[in-house]
Amino acid sequence: MAKFTPPPLDGLRRRIQRHRQEKAGERSGMFVRETFLLSREEAREKARQWFDEFPKAAYWTEVESWRQLDGDRIEFTMRRLPSAD
Repeated sequence: MAKFTPPPLDGLRRRIQRHRQEKAGERSGMFVRETFLLSREEAREKARQWFDEFPKAAYWTEVESWRQLDGDRIEFTMRRLPSAD
């Protein structure tokens, strides 16, 4: 009796990887993101500039993530829509 050998899965793996990359591109393409590493006061000023230039109501502007580093430096990512309709 012949032993069953499953078919190679390389094609399926490529399709899954391509699908995941396309989906990741769609999600990241929806927002404009910019990451900064500034002193605490400079970080506050940069966030104010973003909110002044891109109002939250129109652009969904927000501080997406932030963390405090040594030396009272802040690393943070700002996010907004590319344009307001």
